[in-house]
Amino acid sequence: MISTENHIKPGSDFYVYTPGALAKRLFLYPMIVGNFTYLPGYTIRRNAFDSFLIMYVKKGECTVETCGHIYHAHEGNVIFLDCYAPHSYGTSSGCSIEWIHFDGITAREYFEAITETTGPIITLQNSYRFEKYLHRIYLGFRDTVAVGDPLLNNYLVNILTELFLAKSQDIAEASASGIIEDTVAYISDHIHEELSLEQLASQASLSTFYFSRLFKRETGFAPHEYVIETRINAAKFFLQNAKMSIKDICYSCGFSSESSFCTTFKKVTGMTPSRYRSAVNSPEK
Repeated sequence: MISTENHIKPGSDFYVYTPGALAKRLFLYPMIVGNFTYLPGYTIRRNAFDSFLIMYVKKGECTVETCGHIYHAHEGNVIFLDCYAPHSYGTSSGCSIEWIHFDGITAREYFEAITETTGPIITLQNSYRFEKYLHRIYLGFRDTVAVGDPLLNNYLVNILTELFLAKSQDIAEASASGIIEDTVAYISDHIHEELSLEQLASQASLSTFYFSRLFKRETGFAPHEYVIETRINAAKFFLQNAKMSIKDICYSCGFSSESSFCTTFKKVTGMTPSRYRSAVNSPEK
């Protein structure tokens, strides 16, 4: 559905969801999901809107009032509101926000546990997983993908877990595995792109030196070695299962040239890509 509210950019969309009876008894569930660009001067004030609201500020700034206090959120911040209580939010300069109203049997417990020390404005040191699950919910509704209540609950639990961990999150050994998990997921999702050490370290919000040491400790590979291994594994899959040319596979897996791809592939596997394709696809004798 396209929003027609004042001070909301045309094309901003939202989707209303009605959970099943079982979901209301057992799960967390979305109620309304949206992706809005708010124009300067937008404001909304409610006495109550029976749900909890998570807003991810992708760009710009947003001012929030709740429980008699005023808060300011900026790009990269998460806003978490109890909409059962009076609240308002708006922007003087404009902002882009992906948001979700949700509820469920444990929603209030999550809200209280997360906001008791952070308040309604939360900063994530690494937002990759949070953004991924929030956007998956939005895309599921936008693209009318059939996603059941159990999976929606799973996405919401993952979102809330990221917010919960942000309470005490720092760049410490205890959070190292989670940081590297995020990096590994990022590499998998962006394998067709250039993935430099500097880019990966920046994604993890770490210095290149510390990131390299941490990545090696957690995976057993240097970052560059892991990227190459992942690219080659992806290429093997395409060679076995897709009717793509060697050139197309090369660029789909993030190699800069066909010659570089063939050289690297042979160095890792002992065979050229063409030889490998023939070997794995030849009928058994």
